[in-house]
Amino acid sequence: MCLKGMKCFFLTLFILSGLSAFAQTDSIVYERQRKKINDLLDERNERFGQFDVSLSQKTGIFGWKTKKDMQRSLDILAEIAKTDNNILKETKVLLDYKDLQKSQVQTKVIDVSGRINNYMKTITKLQIQNDRLNTELQDAEKRNSTLLWISIVSGLIALGLLVFIFSRRQHRASH
Repeated sequence: MCLKGMKCFFLTLFILSGLSAFAQTDSIVYERQRKKINDLLDERNERFGQFDVSLSQKTGIFGWKTKKDMQRSLDILAEIAKTDNNILKETKVLLDYKDLQKSQVQTKVIDVSGRINNYMKTITKLQIQNDRLNTELQDAEKRNSTLLWISIVSGLIALGLLVFIFSRRQHRASH
């Protein structure tokens, strides 16, 4: 039983180390995608700051806003909208990746569970076979022991008979 427990422990440890390596690779990709989104958010904040500044800029005569001032604000706003679209697109990629990652982990867990169950069945089968062979060995040893005693007793009886016959012949020969 102790040997079985150790085998199961090492098998589980081996499988979990494989899952750990798989998870580390996935988390690197996930972190890269998160960094990309955070960079886009920083870019959006910077552009929004530029937009606030452009709203307060009035380069026209008498401190009025010119058409160029308004166009600059609109251009910055359009860039903010593009950045927002990129943020949404990259967030969707991140969510899709997270869903894929979750699906892969579930598939891996099912696969690993199946393998563990198969290993456990094999171990149980081998233990049953080992127990059966040990029982057969003990039976064979008992048979051998019985045959040995029968052989020894038969040998002693045969020896006794030979001695008896020999001594009888000698006793007849001397009479």
